[in-house]
Amino acid sequence: MRIRKTVKRSLKGFSIFFLFLFFLGCLPKQEAVFAPVANVESPVSEKDNSNEHILYGYPSTDCTILSREGYTVCHDNAKKVADWVSYHLTDEYLIKNADRSNDFRPDTDLPVGGRSELKDYRGSGYDRGHLAPARDMARSEKTMSESFLLSNMAPQVGVGFNRGIWRVLEGKVREWTEEKKNLYIITGPICYDADKTVGSNKVAVPTYFYKIAIHCCDNGNLPIDTIAFKMPNQNLNGRYLFEFITTIDEIESLTGLDFMHELDDETENILEADKSEMWQ
Repeated sequence: MRIRKTVKRSLKGFSIFFLFLFFLGCLPKQEAVFAPVANVESPVSEKDNSNEHILYGYPSTDCTILSREGYTVCHDNAKKVADWVSYHLTDEYLIKNADRSNDFRPDTDLPVGGRSELKDYRGSGYDRGHLAPARDMARSEKTMSESFLLSNMAPQVGVGFNRGIWRVLEGKVREWTEEKKNLYIITGPICYDADKTVGSNKVAVPTYFYKIAIHCCDNGNLPIDTIAFKMPNQNLNGRYLFEFITTIDEIESLTGLDFMHELDDETENILEADKSEMWQ
């Protein structure tokens, strides 16, 4: 009998213990608490269709996503550069209503230590290279000014790249927009060398930059055509844009991003595997 009572007490004790664990498991899990950052969006739903600058889904959401009037940026606070910048560009948006503002400044919507500062670029030998170009944002003073936030910049080689072929590509995108009327642009850096940084905040220096243009859309609301470029971040004087045409699949494999994932798989696979001829 004593053994039986001992077993009963033990079972009762275990029951209470497991009930306690079950109760704890039912409590709402507490999220890690971080210092608040003004106007920084929480990770967004991949099915969020409310953002004009996002076409067929966010390429990634494991970042700080900031929605501006003229573009959306996904910022990597560890690297202090964007993973991607996406924006909708139309022929009407290209009507110039603002002059270049040149008001380069840190993005105070990002935490100190998780963003680049002006001092990081001084004496670095690199330009503050726009991802969403200033000229593409000239439709208002606000969109122009927002293009000069450092969260929309990355260290770019100046001669032969930022002031060379990258600028030529930006100009071609505007020409294509005038002709095709409606493009979506996704652009960003590809960072391979974790030790290659500038400034006291260790801003990552990209190895490559990519740019994707999506001509949108047909009557079925599907993309008509796409073209993608991947360029090394170096002096490319004497080189031609067509040399750097690639596939969206390659950019995805190098970055881990997933573009246009809300499309049906067949359409997405066809568009992303296609290596386009140079648009005229």
